[in-house]
Order: sequence, then structure tokens, then C-alpha cells
Amino acid sequence: MLSHIELSSSVHCEFIEITDRIQRELDEFGVSDGVCYVFVPHTTAAVTINEGADPSVKGDIQTFLAAHVPHSGDYKHMEGNSDAHIKATLLGSSETIFVEGGRLALGTWQSIYFCEFDGPRTRRVYVRFIKA
Repeated sequence: MLSHIELSSSVHCEFIEITDRIQRELDEFGVSDGVCYVFVPHTTAAVTINEGADPSVKGDIQTFLAAHVPHSGDYKHMEGNSDAHIKATLLGSSETIFVEGGRLALGTWQSIYFCEFDGPRTRRVYVRFIKA
């Protein structure tokens, strides 16, 4: 049960919450119990799970990454987006979420974010559900 989500970023570095979109995909497939895999097939983007209630958390993460992996640096990569590759490596390209009772088994404050580090771009996120 593989599907994908298309999304567009509007700025160079952006965290886009995709929890509801993944839940809608889950509802469509009708999986009541199992596992959800989320995978980002891009080398300058990532996916992460973190707090969704307070938007300052994602801002703090972006500020930290910008300070420790600045856009301009002594990079050798010719395309000029080495910082995006490094940030994507640090956060990772996939997440695994359990499914219980037809819902993503996230914590009270958790949300799933697509992390753009080389935008603006149109991107794809793959979602696979495995029934238990």
C-alpha cells in the first residue's frame, strides 16, 4: 500500500507539517493496525517528528541548523547547496510510525514535518502502510 504526497515549498528552508495529509492517506487505505513508513526521496530534504503545538519549536530547530550549518561556507560541492545536503543527512530521509485503531500512533504533541533545505521546490513524500 504505497502512496505519495506532492507538496511545494515556498522558501529556501521550511518545515511543512504533513501529519494530516498522511492520516488522510491512512484513512483512504483503511489500515486499522500496522506500520506507516514515510520516506523522502530527495538529497536536500528530510522528514522528522517533533512538537506541533508550539510553532517556535520548528523555528528553533531551523535557527540551530542555520547557525551550525550555514548556507554559505567553505563547501566544495559545485551546486552551492552543500548545507542542504548536510541538514538532510542530519535529520534523515525516513520515519516509522505505528498505526493503532486506524490512527497514527503519535504522542500528544507530535507532528510529522517535511523539511525543505533547498527550496522553493516541488517535492514528493512516499508513504507506505503495512497491515499488522
